[in-house]
Amino acid sequence: MTRSFTGQILRRGDAGFDAAAASRIFNQRRPPRRPAAVLRAADAADVAAGLRLAQAEGLRVAVRAGGHSWAAWSLRDDTLLVDLAAFTGMSYDDGSATVTAGPAVRGGVDLDPFLAGRERFFAGGHCPTVGLGGFLLQGGMGWNCRGWGWAAESVDAIQVVTADGDIAWCSETANPDLFWAARGSGPGFFGVVTAFRLRTRPRYRELTQTTYVYPASVAADVLGWLHHARHDVPSSVELVAVGITPPLPPEVSQDGPVLVVDGVSFDGGPQSLAALDTCPVARKALVRKIAQPVTIGELRAEQVRANPEGHRYVVDNAYLTGEPDALIPALTPAFTELPTAKSFSLWFDLAHLPGRPLPDMALSVQSDLYFATYVVGESPSQDGRCRTWVDDTMRRLGPFSAGCYLGDSDLNVRSGRFMSDAAWDRFRRIRAARDPGRLFAGYDCPDETVLNGGGRSGGGPITNTQT
Repeated sequence: MTRSFTGQILRRGDAGFDAAAASRIFNQRRPPRRPAAVLRAADAADVAAGLRLAQAEGLRVAVRAGGHSWAAWSLRDDTLLVDLAAFTGMSYDDGSATVTAGPAVRGGVDLDPFLAGRERFFAGGHCPTVGLGGFLLQGGMGWNCRGWGWAAESVDAIQVVTADGDIAWCSETANPDLFWAARGSGPGFFGVVTAFRLRTRPRYRELTQTTYVYPASVAADVLGWLHHARHDVPSSVELVAVGITPPLPPEVSQDGPVLVVDGVSFDGGPQSLAALDTCPVARKALVRKIAQPVTIGELRAEQVRANPEGHRYVVDNAYLTGEPDALIPALTPAFTELPTAKSFSLWFDLAHLPGRPLPDMALSVQSDLYFATYVVGESPSQDGRCRTWVDDTMRRLGPFSAGCYLGDSDLNVRSGRFMSDAAWDRFRRIRAARDPGRLFAGYDCPDETVLNGGGRSGGGPITNTQT
């Protein structure tokens, strides 16, 4: 069956097909799956025509927006891959302070400079090249998530091409079922989002940063202190701890990973960071940077350095709960015994999130502490060792896991809980009504009966749980 497209459709055997199938996938450790065809859509009408073509040819549909999925969600066998790379338009409405942006718009490269000229800000992904599409559909753990909430909470409306090929705007009042499902279902969403209308916030006036770099030998002490001290840090501060092997000043002698405790205050000033100076082992810090001005450009440059392109990533994560006396010993090796020099592990404080109810959306599982590990290899020969290290780490943390964040998950390897039981049931009911023929490929997992936890260890239904 032949259809005309403003964009381009490529099939197996066509020149450029292999490059199109893997186009813009960030992680070089890719599954061997291949689509039957790739549609480089030019507009929503192209997407609608592509879905009708897939229906006619008996193909399921996968979607690629920014290509930053660690698990390469969009790369599925025998599908029509709808590539949204051309969807980079942006427009700003002064009256509502909303920005309308395409799913391939990159938060730090495209959107932020566009909004900066209007003195507005949107908390996109930390790595500046992350596209809005996958980031927002998975919930959006963006800048200062602990204080501002999930990025998906600031989605005002979305334009969706449905399984029927209809083009519809969705919001809390128009097609609310699709709007509910889109905010948190990630690759399981049963539509193609071709535009987001986002509520922006006034741009911060100043950024202030405190950073302590501790040797691995005191990591357990620091993590134990931080587990309690974080509650004294106000919501204006993004607070993280990272086990990493960073560039250090030449006068500092240190081999292997260190533990970096970092706070970035958005308009809170030096006083908002004072609690970070109270660590009992602060005198052992290798480097101290206390309440210094910093720019968003400098912060993003560090994100790019820590997430190099052209590398092979093994990634996993968990929302953590449990008593610190048991949790910290299980957690510490993930920061001090990294398997490669470019790997890093993240402790991300979300303490201010569970104190308020989540909006009514598919995103429905969180705790007040997030852990993720990003194991970075440079050759296929490292894949096995990296995979084993991550698996061992997650097995050790399993008793403390309240679920997982889709943005750092690979459901082919481990199916943690990412929705509450009630939300998961609601999601499946809406999907059955909106996509009864299962046109969309959905979640990439070997067995949907174990999806969303399915009774496995580490997938317990803990929602809005504080530790």
